[in-house]
Amino acid sequence: MKTLGMILLGAAVMASTPSLGATQSADAQLRAIYTAEWKWRLEQFPDQEDSQKPIADHLPRMDAAAQEMRRRYWEDVLRKLDAIPRDKLSAPEQVNYDVYRPEILNFIADQKFRDYEMPANSDSAFWTDLGYTARRPFRTSKDYRNWIAQLRDIPRYFREQIANMREGLKRGFTPPRVTLQGRDKSIAQVAESKPEDNLLYTPFKQPMVGVPPAEQAKLKADAAQVIHDIVQPAYAGLSKFFRDEYVPHTRTTLAAYDLPDGKANYRQAIREYTTLDLSPEDIHKLGLSEVAKLHAQMVEVMHETGFKGDFPAFLHYLRTDPKFYAKTPQELLNRAAWIAKVFDGKASQYFGYLPRARFTIKPVPPDVAPFYTSGRGGPGLYLVNTYDLPHRPLYNLTALTLHESAPGHAFQIPIALEHKNQPEFRQHDYISAYGEGWALYCEKLGVEMGMYETPYDRFGMLGWQIWRAVRLVVDTGIHSQGWTREQSLKYMHDYTALPDHEIETEVDRYIAWPGQALSYYLGELAILRAREKAEKALGPKFNIRAFHDTVLELGSVPLPVLTARIDRFIKEGGKGPYPEME
Repeated sequence: MKTLGMILLGAAVMASTPSLGATQSADAQLRAIYTAEWKWRLEQFPDQEDSQKPIADHLPRMDAAAQEMRRRYWEDVLRKLDAIPRDKLSAPEQVNYDVYRPEILNFIADQKFRDYEMPANSDSAFWTDLGYTARRPFRTSKDYRNWIAQLRDIPRYFREQIANMREGLKRGFTPPRVTLQGRDKSIAQVAESKPEDNLLYTPFKQPMVGVPPAEQAKLKADAAQVIHDIVQPAYAGLSKFFRDEYVPHTRTTLAAYDLPDGKANYRQAIREYTTLDLSPEDIHKLGLSEVAKLHAQMVEVMHETGFKGDFPAFLHYLRTDPKFYAKTPQELLNRAAWIAKVFDGKASQYFGYLPRARFTIKPVPPDVAPFYTSGRGGPGLYLVNTYDLPHRPLYNLTALTLHESAPGHAFQIPIALEHKNQPEFRQHDYISAYGEGWALYCEKLGVEMGMYETPYDRFGMLGWQIWRAVRLVVDTGIHSQGWTREQSLKYMHDYTALPDHEIETEVDRYIAWPGQALSYYLGELAILRAREKAEKALGPKFNIRAFHDTVLELGSVPLPVLTARIDRFIKEGGKGPYPEME
């Protein structure tokens, strides 16, 4: 028999718990919003090297009217999102909401700050992105025909990008001039090479998968003609604009604070890339503290090697002794491949769920190699920079490989793509704090996996950890505290073992791309702290495979979502998403 108290308690519970119908309705509303927006979003951006969508037959519109349309669209999406009570959503859809809403806020902010008026920097540019698309796997005759159609669209696409850059020039919204020196070489290579040797002809130089032999000659001839008659004149015009009009009038200051509405712009960049609302001052202080800790560890490992000099002398020794460097590009590639296979033998000890996708290892293409980082990875590909071998030390290669291949980017991204139970935007998302934080965590994980065979390798790992901690200091120093380029170069030279060529490339990247460099170390710290909390709470119940599977099963999420998921992992007794694999 129910008492009055029981009846009142039941009524209170019912009042505070969303009904099944309300939950289903809220879930359906949210799914409709992000499903439609994702389909629309795919049409708004050009193909990328790791894009999973089919090769498009055109390039997106980039003119001011299209940019305004995008802003209004995302603002409408935000209004619809905010009309859905989050507490009426089911638990899985609450996670989707917490991942999705910050994305929309970032898109709106980018449009309001008119970031599209700066579509090129020292690290990437709209014209080099076309080169990456040309290296994507082509699988059907339609892919090749669409690529030729996309090439025909380049003149219009360039005109719109140039118009945006001119608007940026008018208001001082440009990359710093010092970071653009020599970047026109990548334009000239396409403008001046023979069509059959052209970067954009790449799909036709390789075996043409899925194309009947009778069609291949015609497609190759069409591509060569379009490149000669349409593409190369467009690149020549872009080269003239970039060299004669754009670079000479770009700003001579460095800081994001010196841009229009610079303080708000930099704070937004921090939110976007770190997914945290931290001040530049707090990040700078954290960086100084972490650099000091890591420097002490590096000195300890230096002593383990038996070196008798001081730290600067040891760095000079590492930067100049030929024994630390590959003699040929193939030697560097071979060593990277060996390291990747060594990890394969350890993978099942640390991960329950292993991705089906494989990856290949290739050199960074020559058109971008002089300005490229030491390597990059993603689904199906691990790029190793074989340019300027005397500045590609082998003692860094294990950390680089763990970061860019498996279990880093070429491992984490394919796992996200394989989770078909999640919305498409979750499968394809790449949130820098999570993705780069995970990859940096993988470098450190290499210690307990036994991947670092010598003290020099471990020094290289610590050198790369401090490199990312140094970014916290340098990025905030440049963009909020008035640091000069020379000051930044010296700080990196004194605390990291990076070669000077790479230090210059990296500092120019931080100058030209405010906030992005902060994501790595802050993301790693979030994962390390979550793991430490789980180990402490679970004790002997802690299972490293279950922890890693739980982190990776999320896909790519804001750091607060990751932290909340590990808290639930702890409450559930350390049970991962695939108990049968633990």
